[in-house]
Amino acid sequence: MVSTEPQESAETKKAAPGLFAQLVRFALIGGCCALLDLGIYSGERALGMDHAPWDTVARAVSFIIGTTTAYFLNRKFTFSAGRKEGAGQVGSFVLLYTVTFFVAVGMNALMLAVLPEMAWKATLAWVISQGTATAINFVMLKWVVFREN
Repeated sequence: MVSTEPQESAETKKAAPGLFAQLVRFALIGGCCALLDLGIYSGERALGMDHAPWDTVARAVSFIIGTTTAYFLNRKFTFSAGRKEGAGQVGSFVLLYTVTFFVAVGMNALMLAVLPEMAWKATLAWVISQGTATAINFVMLKWVVFREN
């Protein structure tokens, strides 16, 4: 059987969405994954992981789940025209998320230590740590992990 549909060759590249479109997609995907991350973190704290060292473990687990989900969604929908050379891209992802893992978990621990006692202390610490990691991630995903050749 012969297909009459145009075939995408190995040399054909998808056009990259513009910077504004990438920012919008990154924000939408990031927002959904941040809610997933916060939900897991809040759930873990509600289950008793609300004191040292378990609060740090809870933040680590929620970060890993949220950012891994964000990586795959951003790879597919935000930076789809970026390089896809397998091991190099995965290696860049692992390096980036290792750095942002320590930034997010460390910032969360720091905020839990320095913020005054209040009802929303853990949530505020999470928001500050997530915001810091998100800023680093967009820049590095766009210009390193998923850069266009």
